[in-house]
Amino acid sequence: MDRSEEDKTKLSCCFPVNFDGSSMRRSFKLSKNSVKAPKRSNSCSEKLIKCSSSGSPKPLSVEKDKPLVVCFGEMLIDFVPSAAGVSLAEAHAFKKAAGGAPANVAVGIARLGGSSAFIGKVGEDEFGHMLADILKQNNVDDSGVRFDPNAGTALAFVTLRADGEREFMFFRHPSADMLLSEAELDKNLIEKASIFHYGSISLIEEPCRSTHLAAMEIAKQSGCVLSYDPNLRLPLWPSGEAARQGIISIWNQADVIKVSEEEIKFLTESDGDEALEKLYHPNLKLLIVTEGSEGCRYYTKEFKGRIGGQKVNAVDTTGVGDAFVAGLLNSLASNPSLYKDENKLREALVFANGCGALTVMEKGAIPALPTKEKVVQFLKSAKT
Repeated sequence: MDRSEEDKTKLSCCFPVNFDGSSMRRSFKLSKNSVKAPKRSNSCSEKLIKCSSSGSPKPLSVEKDKPLVVCFGEMLIDFVPSAAGVSLAEAHAFKKAAGGAPANVAVGIARLGGSSAFIGKVGEDEFGHMLADILKQNNVDDSGVRFDPNAGTALAFVTLRADGEREFMFFRHPSADMLLSEAELDKNLIEKASIFHYGSISLIEEPCRSTHLAAMEIAKQSGCVLSYDPNLRLPLWPSGEAARQGIISIWNQADVIKVSEEEIKFLTESDGDEALEKLYHPNLKLLIVTEGSEGCRYYTKEFKGRIGGQKVNAVDTTGVGDAFVAGLLNSLASNPSLYKDENKLREALVFANGCGALTVMEKGAIPALPTKEKVVQFLKSAKT
């Protein structure tokens, strides 16, 4: 799904948003009385078409013959200050972008040319329909998306430090993603998947927690590979201990786990080989430990190793881990035995690192996710 920079801007629905104090206060009063569903138009997103660089529409083709990756969890709106290195209070403008780790992964896979679907819940409001449209525009199956008329779409304000790292402020009291019920699950969609991917945020509150567990059981019984990225967000959990216990509670069910160095230290309260021994369970096929710009380490039952990262100028680290996961899962979907062949695995991880490196060079998560062609070109230029 290669597209020009102009097209990418259109499809991402990402643009500067200015707020004064009163408008910010009004923006958080999301209820069925204050938020109206948007009027639906005959836009590109309605008809599942995209615009070519010449402006002419082209129908999107859903890759039904490719292995499907289903991503479960949250999708939300990220508001990122237009200027780096300022606090939320100091920011004069924000760039609005779609986000949410599982949704980022779904879009990332589709943008790389793979087949993906998203299951989750958004508000019956303008933001919710905007997010659903973005999934459609990026060729992600959104048949598992549900809309809640009584809860708003989740919002996150993300502070970018001068080094591109982030701090979060969330508005979910509760948001629609927390209210997805088991009865609303698209079970048939899960059963079609070759890989079922999820995070830990959907484990925080009921009814979404029970829905998450039910979806995992359906996927397991259907023979899916279970992929887990904890994606620790401490401010969303009642306490650090609740986060630790919640994340570990489903750890032993995953076939593939991606975790960062910081998350390992948090979860095990240790580091080094001792920490890894605590996290590697008998049924785990592949454990990936990301090291930011330094690359990643990989562990299987047969071998282990390390892949170096690509050095780039970091603008915004939002979504970089999701881009990495998208790159890895897209490769795994095409080659289910990837974790058994070290050379193939190393190639896949170099590609995944490239996905992350390109994403960190732009603001916003989904807008920055690269195409396969862009990653290949980037990796070729990195060698020269």
